Amino acid sequence: MKLRDTFWVLFISMVPLIELRGAVPVGAVLDLPFYVNYTVAVIGNLIPVPFILLFIPKILDFLERFKLFRPIVQWLHKKADKNRGKIDKAAAKGAEPSGINDGAKVDTPTYEAESGAKADTTTYEAESGATVKTRMSVGTFIALMLFVLIPAPGTGAWTGALVASLFGFGRLKSFAAIALGVLGCGVIMCLASYGVLGFLSFLV
Repeated sequence: MKLRDTFWVLFISMVPLIELRGAVPVGAVLDLPFYVNYTVAVIGNLIPVPFILLFIPKILDFLERFKLFRPIVQWLHKKADKNRGKIDKAAAKGAEPSGINDGAKVDTPTYEAESGAKADTTTYEAESGATVKTRMSVGTFIALMLFVLIPAPGTGAWTGALVASLFGFGRLKSFAAIALGVLGCGVIMCLASYGVLGFLSFLV
């Protein structure tokens, strides 16, 4: 096992759109032990998440001022809106197993009235220094985790963190949901890359 090989896995797992889906198979081709591959890929995939949760809204707001970057920022917002819709639908299904009319509470954004009445879940302030705060329900937490966990195109830690950040989900809960999703995705990719017997060989 070469240090250079582990570096490549670490680097690839940090790249948007590739992430664990590309890093773990590369590590398997480089003949890294699955537990080293898994650990390095998970760590690499999680490194950008805190920075996205903390800084991406401010960075996008700054870039949107420039005509050159405006289409990219608008595309990212549209992508976040689309994926937020998927997460909301998954959360609503988890919160309403018997249907909407059974009185189950849905994690639906509520807009703050001009009178200053406090919203239940989401608060939208004026454009000057606007902030968005959204309470994350258990259903939304699970939906975000599953969104990151499933190794499909357009999912992953980067997109999950982008959605969580732009829609004001709590940073700690968002990071916890994303981290659990990354851990699960790493297991799936190791099983796919090494096979069940190869994955379990460390335990026997």
